[in-house]
Amino acid sequence: MPEGPEIHRAAAQLAKVLVGAPLERVFFAFPALKPYEPQLQTQKVLQVQARGKAMLIHFEQGLTIYSHNQLYGVWKVVKAGGEPVTARQLRLGLYTPKKSALLYSASDIAVLDPLGLEQHPYLTRLGPDVVDPETSLETVLARYQDKAWQRKRLISLLLDQHFLGGLGNYLRSEILFVAGVPPTYRPIDCSPKQCQRLAEASLHLPRQSFATAGITNDLERVEKLKAVGISRTHYRFYVFDRAGEPCYTCGTLIVRIEAGGRRLYYCPHCQAH
Repeated sequence: MPEGPEIHRAAAQLAKVLVGAPLERVFFAFPALKPYEPQLQTQKVLQVQARGKAMLIHFEQGLTIYSHNQLYGVWKVVKAGGEPVTARQLRLGLYTPKKSALLYSASDIAVLDPLGLEQHPYLTRLGPDVVDPETSLETVLARYQDKAWQRKRLISLLLDQHFLGGLGNYLRSEILFVAGVPPTYRPIDCSPKQCQRLAEASLHLPRQSFATAGITNDLERVEKLKAVGISRTHYRFYVFDRAGEPCYTCGTLIVRIEAGGRRLYYCPHCQAH
């Protein structure tokens, strides 16, 4: 599933293509949304916004296309008249004279008026967006210190969009590692210093991932690894997807476990009790 950084990058890409450009055509795959096609294709896009893992495309007369990529959805931008080579099903298409923005495989798509946007069940319960530059360290630290979340296991909490918006599976492993917190901990088990590190990592890593197209590892280390021919697959993360490989910090082999039905990676030494 694309996480917050990926959706924010897609939003920035779509904004360059769509904002202010005349639309020649709007396509919805779902019959319930077909009536909106002629209405929207006469309007301009005012803003493209990511919130957590949701994409919001705002039109000038007050309607918004909401989409959530879920597990398999993906946005592609191509030249006008072109189509990517893919076996995926097109769910939404926005066509300008120069470019086409195409959403494949996603099934959670809606057209919302202002009230519908205000009351949307995903958006109303979304926690602070960790990629949004307006989200402060104090806000995130307060979430970790809030009694409502104190006794929930971090391995579940870091996937809960009500807690913090935009986090997901690779960020979960990376945040716990950088904070030096065992995967068995709850916020109540953490020292004040560990809570501080969790909050800092919960902002820094998603924002670095957004800026670097998915790299969460130490950037100085990344440059050194690239210089000796290490592939992106092996330099991208601190621990995620590196089971059986040595920890960059201490050399201990990274361990993979299943947590909440998702894979999680950690260093038994750096994240010891």
